[in-house]
Order: sequence, then C-alpha cells, then structure tokens
Amino acid sequence: MINPHSQQAIFPGTLLSRAENLLTICRAAGLTIATAESCTGGLLASLITAIAGSSDVFERGFVTYSNAAKVESLGVPSGTLERFGAVSAEAAEAMAAGALAHSPASIALSITGVAGPGGGSPAKPIGLVHFGLARRNGRVITIEKRFGGLGRHEIRMAAIATAIEMLLEAAR
Repeated sequence: MINPHSQQAIFPGTLLSRAENLLTICRAAGLTIATAESCTGGLLASLITAIAGSSDVFERGFVTYSNAAKVESLGVPSGTLERFGAVSAEAAEAMAAGALAHSPASIALSITGVAGPGGGSPAKPIGLVHFGLARRNGRVITIEKRFGGLGRHEIRMAAIATAIEMLLEAAR
C-alpha cells in the first residue's frame, strides 16, 4: 500500500492508484511497458516506478527532450521533425514506434508537447500535448490534448494522467 509520507507523495494519490492498477492489469496479461517522453521529462516513468515491484512491468523509459535525442535514441526520422515539428501527432507516433523498436516492451507510450511557460505559438499553444500509443504487432494511435494555460506543472501532471489512462485502456 502507498505511504503518503514517502517519496511517492510527489504524485497525487489518484495517479498512484491508477499506476498501481496499470501494473496489476499488465502483470495479469503478461505485458511490459516502455515510455518515450519529451515535455514530461520522465515523469510518467517516475510515476510508474514509484510503485514497488514495478520492474516486472516497466521495461524502460526514454527521455528525449531534444530533437537530436528523438532521432538518435528512438529513430524518429529527422524529416518528420522538420516537416511537422516535435510537437505533432507525427512525432508522437514515431516516438511510440521507436520506443517499441528499441525495446522488448509490449506497449509504448509517447508524450510530446508545449508545457510552457514559453515556447507556445498560435499553431502550437502552451498546453498542446500529443500522445502516441503503440502495441507490438499493432498500429500506433495518437491523441491530441489541449490543456490550456494551466501552468507548467499542471500541464505535465495532466499529461501523465492522460498517459496512464491510455495505457490502462491498451492493457485491457
């Protein structure tokens, strides 16, 4: 059980509970997870691994903050980044596919977005986040969320909450 006074307290209890549920479902189904994160900087991996015993489900995480890291670590085509940008459905799709290609995981989830407070534009405003979900031998799905100007921390927390729900759906 989660001790609210432990290091896990950096995440809200609701997120920790959802992560625990994810691990239980993945264990029962024999699934493993990889993450590919940009704007969340590893928070999704940190949330999942905050749960003791997560190593039998969490395979690895990639924090690919720069475009070069996305290309080098995940094999995202540089042309994709040049044409669509790092904050795009196309980049999220390539990141999720790359996380699967560079790991033995069953499921990969990617996150790329604009957390702010700077970096937004009319076409890609602060709070815009793209997610990619890839399953081994399946297609990659992408989802776009617009969280608005909640603030950097809140956008990143909303992004990992969305990611956990996507992973739960994929594991079922």
